[in-house]
Amino acid sequence: MSKKNQGKKKEKSKSNAANIVKGRLDVTRSGMGFVIVDQLEQDVLVRPNDFNTAMHGDTVMVKIKQPARHNGRMQGEVTEVLERKQNIFMGRLEVSKTFAFFISDSDKPMPDIFIPLSNLNGAVNGARVLVKMVEWEPNKKPLGEVIEVLEEIAENDLDMREIIIENGFPMAFSEEVLEETARIPEILSGSEIAKRRDFRDTLTFTIDPVDAKDFDDALSIRKVKSGFEIGVHIADVSYYVEPDTSLDKEAYQRATSVYLPDRVNPMLPEKISNELCSLRPLEDKFTFSAVFRMSDKGDVKDYWLGRTVIHSNHRFTYEEVQEIIESGDGLYKEEILLLNKFAQRFRKQRFKKGAINFSSQEVRFKLDENRKPIGIMVKESKEAHQLIEEFMLLANRTVAEHVDKFGESAKKKLPFPYRVHDQPDEEKLAPFAAFARKFGHSFDTRSPEQIAESFNQLLKDVAGKPEQHVLEQLGIRTMAKAIYTTKNIGHYGLGFEHYCHFTSPIRRYPDVMVHRTLQDVLDGKFAPDKKMEERCKHSSERERAAMEAERAGNKYKQVEYMQNFLGEEFDGVISGVSSFGFWVETVEHKCEGLVSIASLSEYDDFSHIESDYMLAGRRTGRMFRMGDRVRITVIAANLEKRQLDYEWVITSALKEETGESRYQKRVTAKATEKKGSRKSKKK
Repeated sequence: MSKKNQGKKKEKSKSNAANIVKGRLDVTRSGMGFVIVDQLEQDVLVRPNDFNTAMHGDTVMVKIKQPARHNGRMQGEVTEVLERKQNIFMGRLEVSKTFAFFISDSDKPMPDIFIPLSNLNGAVNGARVLVKMVEWEPNKKPLGEVIEVLEEIAENDLDMREIIIENGFPMAFSEEVLEETARIPEILSGSEIAKRRDFRDTLTFTIDPVDAKDFDDALSIRKVKSGFEIGVHIADVSYYVEPDTSLDKEAYQRATSVYLPDRVNPMLPEKISNELCSLRPLEDKFTFSAVFRMSDKGDVKDYWLGRTVIHSNHRFTYEEVQEIIESGDGLYKEEILLLNKFAQRFRKQRFKKGAINFSSQEVRFKLDENRKPIGIMVKESKEAHQLIEEFMLLANRTVAEHVDKFGESAKKKLPFPYRVHDQPDEEKLAPFAAFARKFGHSFDTRSPEQIAESFNQLLKDVAGKPEQHVLEQLGIRTMAKAIYTTKNIGHYGLGFEHYCHFTSPIRRYPDVMVHRTLQDVLDGKFAPDKKMEERCKHSSERERAAMEAERAGNKYKQVEYMQNFLGEEFDGVISGVSSFGFWVETVEHKCEGLVSIASLSEYDDFSHIESDYMLAGRRTGRMFRMGDRVRITVIAANLEKRQLDYEWVITSALKEETGESRYQKRVTAKATEKKGSRKSKKK
């Protein structure tokens, strides 16, 4: 071949490579697909005929067939499915004499799955089942097998399972993983204990939620000559979960536990998460620890990192510790009060150095024996929570700094799973700052430090004011999302230059990676994991999927709970505004629903003013803004869509103008229609 032809071949090869990119396929309800590619500003449109067995959420390679034209999109076709988001689906069977088909419940378009009669595993025609897709060749129907029949399971249980499955998390552990777990010895090895620093005679306790089943962190405290020695002890999961075992591979694929309102889908089998690694009281346990020497004032003078063995003296709940803090009396009161004093000092120093003090509320559901919500509780972060949080932050930061120093001393970059948080996006920050100014709050955006200072001052100034809720929510939305990566850019929200996740290896795989890397560093080994960045990216993706599942689970329980209040009125706060309506969060229940612009159209013609987060009436001048308090009626509660529909309660004058009877008829009709719809679904 001539040099000229060789050159042309190389150019063509480069061109082809540039036209094939990696991304995630997002399939709309209409059936059209869009591949989201990190390196491209615009998504790649993929038509259903070009999916080539890819489904919603799959990681794929896509070939660009048509470049973007004026006001158009790039178009492409999937050439390879790299990773399935899920291969287990929930739906119904249609069984004939010679074969069966599975029809998925998913609202995303997908083909029916062919089930040979030998793969029915006892399922009959019309049965609600879980099916695993085992094979899918191009131009053929996917092949599957029934793995569970679901007919006797309650509707709300099925729906919560579906949330877990549709976000790509398996419902059960494989036999291989369970067998491997069962072989792990329950008795602590004497030879292993001898290798570890022994804290069993040091006062140690855990502080967790009242309903916690696994305890992955504990604190120890003892008086020493120059102050205090305080230990942050973390379950030593990496001792039990060895690299490249079936157990390790399964934990990595899940990457995180998923916490729904009525259950936990764990990263690790129960024997490990709730027994072997859980720091239960009055039991010897293996831990990985960060131990700090502190002055009487709480200044950190020195630290030690390494493997330990502990014996927890007591299991506290947050409520018990809060009672001790507030009353000054109770079990180990002197130690609890001292730890709290140090924690509050750490907290004050963090905010002084640039950490942002966003307040947080946790909504939890009170459930009956059938897992149906019968009440909603709002829990705020109190000093007991902050006590644990500050010592966990201290341990996480110290470990990241220690590993970074090791890399500097070795004059090599050691791949390490940092937890990073980027600075706020300028495009999101500018409209937020302009909006805050309308409430009289100045915002300095000249530097990251000034931004953090402005945020903290704003949060302090708005406390207790009508605009508090809206500005806090919008402020959080301007923030970047924290991720795992080997590229350390620091954690902006916490104000740390070095940060990682070390303290929750029972429920987060990156913490297991941190433990393994830290042990190599402590052993003086420079053993870089060449796949670390890939593992970080996978962990970040799984974390996002878990958050989506948790949001869906919370929304489901909100809808399930508010079904009891169809047609009733509540006070609420506008929590979001769009061109098609506004969202309202009820003050009493913290349940969010949509007031559609269609329901407002007979009172006025409303337009969306995006810069002011507002709907404005053109005739009446009536405005609906984020943060406004409104009165709403619960119109519909759709469990299938996990959606609440509210209607604005109009004033007496408007009721007379439009006809009060017509208004009441509409409310009653919508509520009745939705109840009928729900009964129909159950049938």
